[in-house]
Amino acid sequence: MPIYNKINAGFSLATGAPVTSGIEDVIYIFNEDDITLTYDVANPLIITGLTAVSSAKVYKFEGTNNSFNATSKLAKTQVGPRYTEEIDFNIAGLSVDVKTQLMAMGYGRVRAIVINNYKSSDSTIELFGAVNGLILTDAERNAADETVEGGYKLKLTNPDKLKEPYPPRAVSIAPESGTATYASTVAAIEALLA
Repeated sequence: MPIYNKINAGFSLATGAPVTSGIEDVIYIFNEDDITLTYDVANPLIITGLTAVSSAKVYKFEGTNNSFNATSKLAKTQVGPRYTEEIDFNIAGLSVDVKTQLMAMGYGRVRAIVINNYKSSDSTIELFGAVNGLILTDAERNAADETVEGGYKLKLTNPDKLKEPYPPRAVSIAPESGTATYASTVAAIEALLA
Protein backbone atom coordinates (compact mmCIF):
# COMPACT_ATOMS: atom_id res chain seq x y z
CA MET A 1 0.00 0.00 0.00
CA PRO A 2 1.65 3.26 -1.09
CA ILE A 3 1.83 6.21 1.26
CA TYR A 4 -0.05 9.07 -0.37
CA ASN A 5 0.90 11.73 2.18
CA LYS A 6 4.63 12.41 2.18
CA ILE A 7 6.63 15.09 3.93
CA ASN A 8 7.79 17.77 1.51
CA ALA A 9 9.38 20.51 3.63
CA GLY A 10 11.27 21.22 6.82
CA PHE A 11 11.04 24.14 9.19
CA SER A 12 13.00 25.98 11.83
CA LEU A 13 11.97 28.30 14.60
CA ALA A 14 12.93 31.89 14.02
CA THR A 15 14.59 33.76 16.85
CA GLY A 16 12.88 36.95 15.69
CA ALA A 17 9.42 35.47 16.32
CA PRO A 18 9.66 32.84 19.07
CA VAL A 19 6.68 30.58 19.64
CA THR A 20 4.21 31.89 22.22
CA SER A 21 1.92 29.50 24.06
CA GLY A 22 -1.79 29.87 24.71
CA ILE A 23 -4.80 31.32 22.98
CA GLU A 24 -6.48 34.68 23.31
CA ASP A 25 -9.33 34.96 25.78
CA VAL A 26 -11.95 34.81 23.06
CA ILE A 27 -13.67 31.89 21.36
CA TYR A 28 -16.12 32.12 18.48
CA ILE A 29 -18.69 29.31 18.54
CA PHE A 30 -21.39 28.51 16.01
CA ASN A 31 -23.82 25.69 15.31
CA GLU A 32 -22.32 23.12 12.96
CA ASP A 33 -24.98 23.53 10.26
CA ASP A 34 -25.34 27.31 10.53
CA ILE A 35 -22.11 28.35 8.80
CA THR A 36 -20.84 26.85 5.55
CA LEU A 37 -17.08 26.41 5.31
CA THR A 38 -15.14 27.08 2.11
CA TYR A 39 -11.77 25.35 1.79
CA ASP A 40 -8.70 26.30 -0.20
CA VAL A 41 -8.81 24.09 -3.31
CA ALA A 42 -5.09 23.36 -3.07
CA ASN A 43 -4.95 22.75 0.70
CA PRO A 44 -7.78 21.27 2.81
CA LEU A 45 -6.08 22.58 5.95
CA ILE A 46 -7.07 26.17 5.09
CA ILE A 47 -10.57 27.61 5.40
CA THR A 48 -10.97 30.58 3.08
CA GLY A 49 -14.59 31.45 3.74
CA LEU A 50 -17.39 31.33 6.31
CA THR A 51 -20.90 31.83 4.95
CA ALA A 52 -23.97 32.09 7.15
CA VAL A 53 -26.87 29.83 6.24
CA SER A 54 -29.95 32.06 6.21
CA SER A 55 -29.64 34.44 9.18
CA ALA A 56 -27.35 32.24 11.30
CA LYS A 57 -24.85 33.88 13.59
CA VAL A 58 -21.51 33.27 15.30
CA TYR A 59 -21.42 33.73 19.08
CA LYS A 60 -18.46 35.27 20.89
CA PHE A 61 -17.36 34.04 24.32
CA GLU A 62 -14.86 36.25 26.12
CA GLY A 63 -12.73 35.46 29.16
CA THR A 64 -9.81 36.89 31.10
CA ASN A 65 -6.42 35.87 32.45
CA ASN A 66 -5.76 32.93 30.14
CA SER A 67 -9.00 31.22 31.09
CA PHE A 68 -9.32 29.49 27.70
CA ASN A 69 -7.26 26.64 26.27
CA ALA A 70 -7.27 24.59 23.07
CA THR A 71 -5.72 21.14 22.52
CA SER A 72 -5.25 18.94 19.47
CA LYS A 73 -3.82 15.46 19.89
CA LEU A 74 -2.94 12.81 17.30
CA ALA A 75 -4.63 9.44 17.73
CA LYS A 76 -3.39 6.59 15.52
CA THR A 77 -6.20 4.37 14.21
CA GLN A 78 -6.38 1.39 11.89
CA VAL A 79 -7.44 3.65 9.03
CA GLY A 80 -4.88 6.37 9.60
CA PRO A 81 -4.24 9.33 11.86
CA ARG A 82 -7.13 11.07 13.53
CA TYR A 83 -7.12 14.06 15.85
CA THR A 84 -8.87 14.65 19.14
CA GLU A 85 -9.72 18.32 19.56
CA GLU A 86 -10.65 19.99 22.83
CA ILE A 87 -11.42 23.50 23.97
CA ASP A 88 -11.59 24.34 27.67
CA PHE A 89 -13.16 27.58 28.81
CA ASN A 90 -15.08 29.11 31.69
CA ILE A 91 -18.37 30.92 31.91
CA ALA A 92 -18.66 33.22 34.91
CA GLY A 93 -22.41 33.19 34.92
CA LEU A 94 -25.35 31.24 36.28
CA SER A 95 -28.42 32.51 34.45
CA VAL A 96 -31.10 30.46 32.75
CA ASP A 97 -29.72 31.76 29.43
CA VAL A 98 -26.28 30.31 30.29
CA LYS A 99 -27.85 26.96 31.20
CA THR A 100 -29.81 26.96 27.92
CA GLN A 101 -26.59 27.49 25.95
CA LEU A 102 -24.90 24.67 27.87
CA MET A 103 -27.73 22.31 26.99
CA ALA A 104 -27.56 23.33 23.32
CA MET A 105 -23.79 22.66 23.22
CA GLY A 106 -24.36 19.28 24.88
CA TYR A 107 -27.04 18.04 22.50
CA GLY A 108 -26.16 19.77 19.25
CA ARG A 109 -22.83 19.99 17.49
CA VAL A 110 -20.87 23.21 17.26
CA ARG A 111 -17.66 24.41 15.70
CA ALA A 112 -15.25 26.79 17.40
CA ILE A 113 -12.66 29.31 16.26
CA VAL A 114 -9.71 30.26 18.46
CA ILE A 115 -6.95 32.83 18.02
CA ASN A 116 -3.48 31.72 19.07
CA ASN A 117 -1.23 34.07 21.00
CA TYR A 118 1.52 33.19 18.50
CA LYS A 119 0.82 35.57 15.60
CA SER A 120 3.79 34.78 13.30
CA SER A 121 2.08 31.86 11.60
CA ASP A 122 -0.40 31.09 8.86
CA SER A 123 -2.36 29.17 11.53
CA THR A 124 -2.84 32.04 13.96
CA ILE A 125 -6.60 31.58 13.71
CA GLU A 126 -7.86 27.99 13.86
CA LEU A 127 -11.18 26.21 13.54
CA PHE A 128 -11.91 23.15 15.68
CA GLY A 129 -14.53 20.54 14.76
CA ALA A 130 -14.53 21.16 11.00
CA VAL A 131 -15.73 17.68 9.99
CA ASN A 132 -17.51 16.14 12.98
CA GLY A 133 -18.21 19.15 15.14
CA LEU A 134 -17.75 19.46 18.88
CA ILE A 135 -20.08 18.77 21.77
CA LEU A 136 -20.02 19.85 25.37
CA THR A 137 -18.62 16.85 27.27
CA ASP A 138 -17.88 18.53 30.60
CA ALA A 139 -19.84 21.25 32.34
CA GLU A 140 -18.82 21.46 35.96
CA ARG A 141 -19.96 24.02 38.47
CA ASN A 142 -18.74 24.16 42.04
CA ALA A 143 -20.49 27.01 43.83
CA ALA A 144 -17.51 27.44 46.17
CA ASP A 145 -14.86 27.51 43.42
CA GLU A 146 -13.28 30.93 43.73
CA THR A 147 -11.22 30.58 40.53
CA VAL A 148 -14.35 31.07 38.41
CA GLU A 149 -16.49 32.67 41.12
CA GLY A 150 -18.96 29.78 41.12
CA GLY A 151 -19.29 29.75 37.32
CA TYR A 152 -18.99 26.82 34.94
CA LYS A 153 -15.84 25.06 33.71
CA LEU A 154 -16.60 23.74 30.23
CA LYS A 155 -14.99 21.38 27.74
CA LEU A 156 -15.94 21.06 24.08
CA THR A 157 -14.57 17.99 22.33
CA ASN A 158 -15.33 15.59 19.50
CA PRO A 159 -18.36 13.32 19.87
CA ASP A 160 -17.60 9.72 20.88
CA LYS A 161 -15.87 7.77 18.12
CA LEU A 162 -15.81 10.80 15.80
CA LYS A 163 -12.31 12.19 15.81
CA GLU A 164 -11.24 14.70 13.18
CA PRO A 165 -9.37 13.48 10.05
CA TYR A 166 -7.18 16.62 10.04
CA PRO A 167 -5.61 18.82 12.71
CA PRO A 168 -7.43 22.09 13.41
CA ARG A 169 -7.89 24.04 10.20
CA ALA A 170 -6.26 27.41 9.63
CA VAL A 171 -8.78 30.18 8.95
CA SER A 172 -7.57 32.72 6.41
CA ILE A 173 -10.23 34.92 4.82
CA ALA A 174 -9.36 37.59 2.28
CA PRO A 175 -11.16 40.95 2.08
CA GLU A 176 -13.22 41.80 -1.00
CA SER A 177 -10.03 42.92 -2.73
CA GLY A 178 -6.55 41.86 -1.72
CA THR A 179 -4.98 38.97 0.11
CA ALA A 180 -5.96 37.43 3.42
CA THR A 181 -4.47 38.92 6.56
CA TYR A 182 -5.00 38.49 10.27
CA ALA A 183 -7.14 41.65 10.32
CA SER A 184 -9.27 40.62 7.32
CA THR A 185 -9.91 37.20 8.85
CA VAL A 186 -10.96 38.60 12.24
CA ALA A 187 -13.17 41.16 10.46
CA ALA A 188 -14.90 38.39 8.48
CA ILE A 189 -15.59 36.42 11.66
CA GLU A 190 -16.77 39.50 13.56
CA ALA A 191 -19.15 40.36 10.69
CA LEU A 192 -21.05 37.13 11.47
CA LEU A 193 -21.55 37.88 15.17
CA ALA A 194 -25.00 37.91 16.70
